[in-house]
Formats: sequence, C-alpha cells, structure tokens
Amino acid sequence: MGQEQLFVSRPWGTWQVLDEGTGYKVKRIEVLPGHRLSYQTHAHRSEHWIVVAGVATCLIDGNTVVAHPGESVHVAVGQAHRIANRHDEGLVIIEIQRGAYTGEDDIVRLDDDYGRDVPFTAP
Repeated sequence: MGQEQLFVSRPWGTWQVLDEGTGYKVKRIEVLPGHRLSYQTHAHRSEHWIVVAGVATCLIDGNTVVAHPGESVHVAVGQAHRIANRHDEGLVIIEIQRGAYTGEDDIVRLDDDYGRDVPFTAP
C-alpha cells in the first residue's frame, strides 16, 4: 500500500483511503441515508465510482444518474458532480481517483448542505 490508511468522518458519512500511489488514490466512501456530498469539481483528477451497497443518485454536470450495486459512474476532470443517498439503507462506494494530483485541497464546492466553503456569487 502507498501510504498509511486514512479514515475521515464528515456530516454526510465517512471516507477511508484504501490505497494511494503516483497518479491514483482508492477510497471507500459511505454515505448515510438521506445525505449527500457537496456538488464539486476537481481540476487535477477524474473519479470512477463503483457502487458496492445501496443505491447512488449521482449528479454529473446537471444530469442525474442512478447506480445500483455492481454499476459504476465516471466523472471526467472538471465535471461538476455529487453523490446522494436518497434511500433508507447505507450507500457504499469505491472511488478510484486518477490524475497528476489527488489531494483533498483540489475541491471547488459549488453547493454544500453543510455550509462548507462555497464560492460567493453575486445575486
């Protein structure tokens, strides 16, 4: 494994780094029922989500994609995206990030249910 495992709690659930190396990172993401991640973009990485449990409602550049266990969703570099769990059971996703940089500071939040750093837009 690339680096020490990292486990992080968020208001919407948890994520854990399973593996990391040059040009990639693999995470296990768990989204609590009724919660969703921020609508965000990344300048340096693509993401590929594989649903392993639950049902993922994904918003990709304004288009809704529903993915069930065994199905996957691809997010290209720069595409706006979010994962939501609209169901009563937990949602577990394996996320594969690919790109020159996979750091957590490569997130631009466009919308966030939890008041985290969303850029100001004038009315």
